[in-house]
Amino acid sequence: MRILSLLLLTIFMGTGCSSQKKTDMTSTQIEYSAVSRGVYKKITVQNKTVSVVNGRNAQSVEKKIDDAKWKQIVAEFSKINLESIPILKAPTEKRFHDGAAIGNLKITQDQKSYETQGFDNGFPPKGIEKLVNLLTDFVKE
Repeated sequence: MRILSLLLLTIFMGTGCSSQKKTDMTSTQIEYSAVSRGVYKKITVQNKTVSVVNGRNAQSVEKKIDDAKWKQIVAEFSKINLESIPILKAPTEKRFHDGAAIGNLKITQDQKSYETQGFDNGFPPKGIEKLVNLLTDFVKE
């Protein structure tokens, strides 16, 4: 009986921690930026709030994220392997000849940062594509 109780307690603790890790984004900050000579966009998402800067001298605009959009962001974020972010390869190379702004995704979680290499704005690597598209939707709103 003790062994069974210990086994169930271990399983309960293990699954509780893993599900909490996936959905607890209160200490997570997601930042997307697109920069070139004529473009400057910076989108920062943290704790159901988004801050958008759409120009070098522009003021940031903050607003709350509705629950449906937040659930989409959390779902896409949970699919990403944070350790693989720095080694993701860009699918296109237009930024090398001023054909596209340089995009960058930076995720800070538990005081550790994960940052992509530069990629073409509008053409993110496959592993982060859906999350980046959700973030760039805030600029269109």
